Amino acid sequence: QVQLVESGGGLVQAGGSLRLSCAGSGRTFSYYVMGWFRQVPGKEREFVCAISWRDPSTYYADSVKGRFTLSRDNAKNTVYLQMSSLKPEDTGVYYCAADRSIVAVSTTPGSYDYWGQGTQVTVSS
Repeated sequence: QVQLVESGGGLVQAGGSLRLSCAGSGRTFSYYVMGWFRQVPGKEREFVCAISWRDPSTYYADSVKGRFTLSRDNAKNTVYLQMSSLKPEDTGVYYCAADRSIVAVSTTPGSYDYWGQGTQVTVSS
């Protein structure tokens, strides 16, 4: 059974940091694009960042560029999202996702094949 399990969410004050982890099981995700999305009630799921399997190259939404850093450890089948200088608008449920595509990195949720259950991040002002 393929699973993605996120961890590391929580409550933090504005300006603080959190590190999210996404551990994969059931298959090797080394050749998958791995992405993070976030969602708040009443809004669509929003692309945050993604990392390709080759190079690897990283891609960030403008809203998090310079504050978030995405990395992957293929030996551990895990990706890490280091979030710094957090803002209240970063609040939401953060979802890890895996895309089997080897062609391009997508910012569209529908392109991703596997999803985690989500972890809540709350940034207080």
